[in-house]
Amino acid sequence: MNIRAVVRGVGHYLPERVVENSEFEATLETTDEWIRSRTGIERRHFAAEGETTSQLAVKAAQAALTDAGLVADDIDAIVVATSTADFTFPSVATMVQAGLGTTSGFAYDVQAVCAGFIFALTNANGLIVSGQAKRVLVIGAETFSRIMDWEDRGTCVLFGDGAGAVILEAEDGTGTNADRGILASDLHSDGRYRELLYVDGGVSSNGKTGHLRMQGNQVFRHAVTKLAQTAHTALDKAGLTPADVQWIVPHQANLRIIQATAEKMNVPMENVIVTVQDHGNTSAASIPLALSVGKAQGKLKPGELVVVEAIGGGLAWGAIVLRW
Repeated sequence: MNIRAVVRGVGHYLPERVVENSEFEATLETTDEWIRSRTGIERRHFAAEGETTSQLAVKAAQAALTDAGLVADDIDAIVVATSTADFTFPSVATMVQAGLGTTSGFAYDVQAVCAGFIFALTNANGLIVSGQAKRVLVIGAETFSRIMDWEDRGTCVLFGDGAGAVILEAEDGTGTNADRGILASDLHSDGRYRELLYVDGGVSSNGKTGHLRMQGNQVFRHAVTKLAQTAHTALDKAGLTPADVQWIVPHQANLRIIQATAEKMNVPMENVIVTVQDHGNTSAASIPLALSVGKAQGKLKPGELVVVEAIGGGLAWGAIVLRW
Protein backbone atom coordinates (compact mmCIF):
# COMPACT_ATOMS: atom_id res chain seq x y z
CA MET A 1 0.00 0.00 0.00
CA ASN A 2 1.36 3.44 -0.97
CA ILE A 3 0.25 6.56 0.87
CA ARG A 4 -0.16 9.67 -1.26
CA ALA A 5 -0.60 13.27 -0.09
CA VAL A 6 -3.62 14.46 -2.09
CA VAL A 7 -4.91 18.04 -2.35
CA ARG A 8 -8.20 18.18 -0.46
CA GLY A 9 -8.82 21.93 -0.52
CA VAL A 10 -7.36 25.32 -1.45
CA GLY A 11 -8.01 28.90 -0.42
CA HIS A 12 -6.49 32.36 -0.48
CA TYR A 13 -6.79 35.84 0.94
CA LEU A 14 -5.69 39.20 -0.45
CA PRO A 15 -5.66 42.46 1.53
CA GLU A 16 -8.32 44.98 0.54
CA ARG A 17 -5.97 47.70 -0.67
CA VAL A 18 -5.19 47.39 -4.39
CA VAL A 19 -2.20 49.40 -5.62
CA GLU A 20 -2.15 50.08 -9.38
CA ASN A 21 1.15 50.74 -11.13
CA SER A 22 0.12 54.35 -11.68
CA GLU A 23 0.35 55.00 -7.91
CA PHE A 24 4.13 54.72 -8.12
CA GLU A 25 4.37 57.45 -10.77
CA ALA A 26 3.89 60.14 -8.12
CA THR A 27 6.92 59.12 -6.05
CA LEU A 28 9.25 57.26 -8.42
CA GLU A 29 10.80 57.82 -11.83
CA THR A 30 8.72 55.05 -13.39
CA THR A 31 5.55 54.51 -15.40
CA ASP A 32 2.76 51.98 -15.65
CA GLU A 33 4.01 51.05 -19.13
CA TRP A 34 7.60 50.54 -17.90
CA ILE A 35 6.48 48.19 -15.10
CA ARG A 36 4.06 46.24 -17.33
CA SER A 37 6.50 45.79 -20.21
CA ARG A 38 9.33 44.48 -18.00
CA THR A 39 7.41 42.43 -15.44
CA GLY A 40 3.81 41.85 -16.56
CA ILE A 41 2.64 43.32 -13.25
CA GLU A 42 -0.35 45.69 -13.37
CA ARG A 43 -1.37 45.88 -9.72
CA ARG A 44 -0.75 44.31 -6.32
CA HIS A 45 -2.32 44.22 -2.85
CA PHE A 46 -0.80 45.81 0.25
CA ALA A 47 -1.73 44.88 3.81
CA ALA A 48 -3.41 47.57 5.88
CA GLU A 49 -1.59 49.18 8.78
CA GLY A 50 -1.63 46.66 11.62
CA GLU A 51 -2.61 43.79 9.31
CA THR A 52 -0.05 41.02 9.84
CA THR A 53 1.19 37.97 7.95
CA SER A 54 -0.49 35.63 10.44
CA GLN A 55 -3.83 37.38 9.94
CA LEU A 56 -3.59 36.91 6.17
CA ALA A 57 -2.61 33.27 6.74
CA VAL A 58 -5.59 32.60 9.03
CA LYS A 59 -8.03 33.93 6.42
CA ALA A 60 -6.47 31.83 3.65
CA ALA A 61 -6.59 28.79 5.95
CA GLN A 62 -10.27 29.34 6.70
CA ALA A 63 -11.01 29.54 2.97
CA ALA A 64 -9.13 26.26 2.37
CA LEU A 65 -10.98 24.53 5.22
CA THR A 66 -14.30 25.66 3.72
CA ASP A 67 -13.23 24.43 0.27
CA ALA A 68 -12.26 21.05 1.77
CA GLY A 69 -15.40 20.72 3.90
CA LEU A 70 -13.27 20.41 7.03
CA VAL A 71 -12.90 22.17 10.37
CA ALA A 72 -9.69 23.23 12.11
CA ASP A 73 -9.69 20.24 14.47
CA ASP A 74 -9.48 17.92 11.44
CA ILE A 75 -5.93 19.21 10.79
CA ASP A 76 -2.95 17.34 12.28
CA ALA A 77 -0.21 19.82 11.34
CA ILE A 78 0.23 23.36 10.04
CA VAL A 79 3.29 24.34 8.00
CA VAL A 80 3.66 28.01 7.05
CA ALA A 81 6.16 29.26 4.48
CA THR A 82 7.08 32.89 5.09
CA SER A 83 9.99 35.32 5.20
CA THR A 84 7.94 38.10 6.79
CA ALA A 85 6.77 36.68 10.11
CA ASP A 86 4.91 38.88 12.60
CA PHE A 87 7.64 38.39 15.21
CA THR A 88 11.15 36.94 15.44
CA PHE A 89 9.32 34.22 17.35
CA PRO A 90 6.92 32.49 17.88
CA SER A 91 6.24 31.03 14.45
CA VAL A 92 3.43 32.30 12.25
CA ALA A 93 2.15 28.71 12.15
CA THR A 94 1.47 28.59 15.90
CA MET A 95 -0.32 31.93 15.62
CA VAL A 96 -2.45 30.48 12.81
CA GLN A 97 -3.18 27.50 15.04
CA ALA A 98 -4.44 29.88 17.75
CA GLY A 99 -6.30 31.99 15.19
CA LEU A 100 -8.16 28.91 13.95
CA GLY A 101 -9.07 28.04 17.54
CA THR A 102 -7.43 24.63 17.64
CA THR A 103 -4.96 23.21 20.18
CA SER A 104 -4.45 19.81 18.57
CA GLY A 105 -1.53 18.80 16.37
CA PHE A 106 1.65 20.80 15.78
CA ALA A 107 2.70 23.83 13.79
CA TYR A 108 5.94 25.36 12.49
CA ASP A 109 7.37 27.69 9.85
CA VAL A 110 9.62 27.04 6.85
CA GLN A 111 11.83 29.81 5.43
CA ALA A 112 13.06 29.50 1.85
CA VAL A 113 11.89 32.91 0.60
CA CYS A 114 10.04 32.68 -2.74
CA ALA A 115 10.70 28.92 -2.92
CA GLY A 116 9.23 28.52 0.56
CA PHE A 117 5.95 26.97 -0.51
CA ILE A 118 7.73 24.28 -2.55
CA PHE A 119 9.86 23.41 0.48
CA ALA A 120 6.84 23.49 2.83
CA LEU A 121 4.72 21.30 0.53
CA THR A 122 7.56 18.78 0.19
CA ASN A 123 7.91 18.80 3.97
CA ALA A 124 4.18 18.24 4.45
CA ASN A 125 4.28 15.38 1.95
CA GLY A 126 7.00 13.76 4.07
CA LEU A 127 4.84 14.09 7.20
CA ILE A 128 1.96 12.33 5.46
CA VAL A 129 3.95 9.59 3.71
CA SER A 130 5.78 8.76 6.96
CA GLY A 131 2.50 8.50 8.88
CA GLN A 132 3.28 11.47 11.14
CA ALA A 133 0.12 13.28 10.02
CA LYS A 134 -3.03 12.50 8.05
CA ARG A 135 -4.01 16.05 7.12
CA VAL A 136 -1.59 18.97 6.80
CA LEU A 137 -2.50 22.60 6.22
CA VAL A 138 0.26 24.22 4.14
CA ILE A 139 0.23 28.01 3.88
CA GLY A 140 2.34 30.57 2.05
CA ALA A 141 1.84 34.04 3.52
CA GLU A 142 3.79 37.27 3.13
CA THR A 143 3.72 41.01 3.81
CA PHE A 144 6.66 42.01 1.61
CA SER A 145 5.42 45.62 1.59
CA ARG A 146 7.02 45.84 5.06
CA ILE A 147 10.55 45.23 3.73
CA MET A 148 10.50 47.46 0.66
CA ASP A 149 12.84 50.40 0.05
CA TRP A 150 10.30 52.81 -1.45
CA GLU A 151 13.06 54.75 -3.20
CA ASP A 152 14.36 51.68 -5.07
CA ARG A 153 12.27 51.57 -8.24
CA GLY A 154 13.91 48.29 -9.29
CA THR A 155 12.33 46.36 -6.40
CA CYS A 156 9.46 48.18 -4.68
CA VAL A 157 7.15 47.96 -7.72
CA LEU A 158 7.53 44.18 -7.94
CA PHE A 159 6.14 42.84 -4.67
CA GLY A 160 2.75 42.45 -3.04
CA ASP A 161 1.09 40.94 0.03
CA GLY A 162 -1.20 37.94 0.30
CA ALA A 163 -1.68 34.37 1.46
CA GLY A 164 -2.64 31.04 -0.06
CA ALA A 165 -3.36 27.70 1.58
CA VAL A 166 -3.51 24.06 0.53
CA ILE A 167 -4.78 21.12 2.58
CA LEU A 168 -3.06 17.80 1.90
CA GLU A 169 -4.73 14.57 2.98
CA ALA A 170 -3.42 11.00 3.12
CA GLU A 171 -5.00 8.63 0.60
CA ASP A 172 -4.10 5.11 -0.45
CA GLY A 173 -2.46 4.94 -3.87
CA THR A 174 -1.15 2.29 -6.20
CA GLY A 175 2.43 3.57 -6.21
CA THR A 176 2.23 4.49 -9.91
CA ASN A 177 2.23 7.93 -11.50
CA ALA A 178 -1.47 7.50 -12.21
CA ASP A 179 -2.13 8.18 -8.51
CA ARG A 180 -3.61 11.46 -7.36
CA GLY A 181 -1.44 13.51 -5.03
CA ILE A 182 2.23 14.46 -4.88
CA LEU A 183 4.22 12.18 -7.19
CA ALA A 184 7.72 13.69 -6.98
CA SER A 185 9.67 16.69 -5.71
CA ASP A 186 13.07 18.19 -6.39
CA LEU A 187 14.76 20.70 -4.06
CA HIS A 188 18.00 22.70 -4.38
CA SER A 189 19.89 25.58 -2.82
CA ASP A 190 23.23 27.31 -3.30
CA GLY A 191 24.28 29.77 -0.63
CA ARG A 192 27.04 31.27 -2.77
CA TYR A 193 24.42 33.46 -4.43
CA ARG A 194 23.23 35.31 -1.31
CA GLU A 195 24.19 38.72 -2.67
CA LEU A 196 21.79 38.38 -5.61
CA LEU A 197 18.66 38.57 -3.45
CA TYR A 198 18.61 39.29 0.28
CA VAL A 199 17.35 41.59 3.02
CA ASP A 200 20.03 43.84 4.56
CA GLY A 201 18.84 43.39 8.14
CA GLY A 202 18.38 40.72 10.76
CA VAL A 203 18.41 39.81 14.44
CA SER A 204 22.06 38.78 14.77
CA SER A 205 23.58 41.05 12.10
CA ASN A 206 22.34 44.55 12.85
CA GLY A 207 19.12 44.15 14.82
CA LYS A 208 17.10 45.87 12.10
CA THR A 209 14.28 44.73 9.83
CA GLY A 210 16.18 45.83 6.73
CA HIS A 211 15.13 46.23 3.11
CA LEU A 212 15.05 43.82 0.19
CA ARG A 213 18.03 44.09 -2.17
CA MET A 214 18.14 42.39 -5.56
CA GLN A 215 20.36 42.11 -8.63
CA GLY A 216 17.44 41.67 -11.00
CA ASN A 217 19.30 40.68 -14.17
CA GLN A 218 21.32 37.99 -12.38
CA VAL A 219 18.23 36.58 -10.65
CA PHE A 220 16.41 36.47 -14.01
CA ARG A 221 19.26 34.50 -15.61
CA HIS A 222 19.40 31.94 -12.81
CA ALA A 223 15.61 31.65 -12.63
CA VAL A 224 14.99 30.67 -16.25
CA THR A 225 17.72 28.00 -16.27
CA LYS A 226 17.14 26.55 -12.82
CA LEU A 227 13.33 26.46 -12.97
CA ALA A 228 13.27 24.52 -16.23
CA GLN A 229 15.94 22.12 -14.93
CA THR A 230 14.22 21.40 -11.62
CA ALA A 231 10.84 20.87 -13.32
CA HIS A 232 12.39 18.38 -15.75
CA THR A 233 14.12 16.55 -12.87
CA ALA A 234 10.90 16.28 -10.86
CA LEU A 235 9.06 14.95 -13.93
CA ASP A 236 11.86 12.42 -14.52
CA LYS A 237 11.55 11.23 -10.91
CA ALA A 238 7.82 10.68 -11.49
CA GLY A 239 8.44 8.85 -14.78
CA LEU A 240 6.68 11.59 -16.73
CA THR A 241 7.52 14.19 -19.40
CA PRO A 242 6.43 17.76 -20.15
CA ALA A 243 4.01 16.32 -22.72
CA ASP A 244 2.05 14.76 -19.81
CA VAL A 245 1.58 18.11 -18.06
CA GLN A 246 -1.82 19.81 -18.08
CA TRP A 247 -0.83 22.81 -15.94
CA ILE A 248 2.30 24.61 -14.85
CA VAL A 249 1.70 26.77 -11.79
CA PRO A 250 4.93 28.77 -11.40
CA HIS A 251 6.14 31.22 -8.81
CA GLN A 252 4.63 34.52 -9.92
CA ALA A 253 7.62 36.86 -10.00
CA ASN A 254 7.89 38.13 -13.54
CA LEU A 255 5.88 37.31 -16.66
CA ARG A 256 9.02 37.10 -18.81
CA ILE A 257 10.53 34.47 -16.49
CA ILE A 258 7.27 32.49 -16.62
CA GLN A 259 7.16 32.67 -20.42
CA ALA A 260 10.83 31.73 -20.85
CA THR A 261 10.51 28.76 -18.47
CA ALA A 262 7.39 27.47 -20.24
CA GLU A 263 9.20 27.78 -23.58
CA LYS A 264 12.17 25.78 -22.27
CA MET A 265 9.72 23.06 -21.17
CA ASN A 266 7.81 23.16 -24.47
CA VAL A 267 4.56 23.85 -22.62
CA PRO A 268 2.23 26.43 -24.26
CA MET A 269 1.28 29.49 -22.20
CA GLU A 270 -2.41 28.52 -22.26
CA ASN A 271 -1.38 25.66 -19.97
CA VAL A 272 0.28 28.01 -17.48
CA ILE A 273 -1.67 29.64 -14.65
CA VAL A 274 -0.64 33.31 -14.47
CA THR A 275 -1.69 35.71 -11.70
CA VAL A 276 1.35 38.00 -11.54
CA GLN A 277 -0.57 40.79 -13.32
CA ASP A 278 -2.97 41.11 -10.37
CA HIS A 279 -0.82 40.17 -7.38
CA GLY A 280 2.78 41.06 -8.18
CA ASN A 281 5.40 38.87 -6.52
CA THR A 282 3.95 37.59 -3.24
CA SER A 283 6.98 35.37 -2.54
CA ALA A 284 5.99 32.16 -0.72
CA ALA A 285 2.30 33.00 -1.14
CA SER A 286 2.37 33.17 -4.95
CA ILE A 287 1.96 29.47 -5.83
CA PRO A 288 -0.87 28.65 -3.38
CA LEU A 289 -2.57 31.91 -4.40
CA ALA A 290 -2.34 30.87 -8.05
CA LEU A 291 -3.60 27.35 -7.27
CA SER A 292 -6.63 28.77 -5.46
CA VAL A 293 -7.38 31.31 -8.20
CA GLY A 294 -6.89 28.63 -10.87
CA LYS A 295 -9.36 26.31 -9.21
CA ALA A 296 -11.86 29.16 -8.81
CA GLN A 297 -11.51 29.81 -12.57
CA GLY A 298 -12.52 26.21 -13.33
CA LYS A 299 -8.99 25.01 -14.07
CA LEU A 300 -7.18 22.22 -12.14
CA LYS A 301 -9.68 19.40 -12.50
CA PRO A 302 -9.26 16.05 -10.67
CA GLY A 303 -6.74 13.79 -12.39
CA GLU A 304 -4.89 16.60 -14.19
CA LEU A 305 -1.10 16.68 -13.91
CA VAL A 306 0.30 19.86 -12.35
CA VAL A 307 3.89 21.09 -12.02
CA VAL A 308 4.66 23.81 -9.47
CA GLU A 309 8.11 25.43 -9.39
CA ALA A 310 9.81 28.39 -7.73
CA ILE A 311 13.12 30.10 -7.06
CA GLY A 312 13.97 32.59 -4.34
CA GLY A 313 16.67 34.08 -2.17
CA GLY A 314 19.35 31.74 -0.95
CA LEU A 315 19.35 30.90 -3.77
CA ALA A 316 16.77 28.18 -3.15
CA TRP A 317 14.68 26.51 -5.82
CA GLY A 318 12.63 23.42 -6.57
CA ALA A 319 9.64 21.81 -8.22
CA ILE A 320 6.82 19.42 -7.38
CA VAL A 321 4.80 17.16 -9.67
CA LEU A 322 1.30 16.34 -8.46
CA ARG A 323 -1.88 14.93 -9.84
CA TRP A 324 -4.87 17.08 -8.85
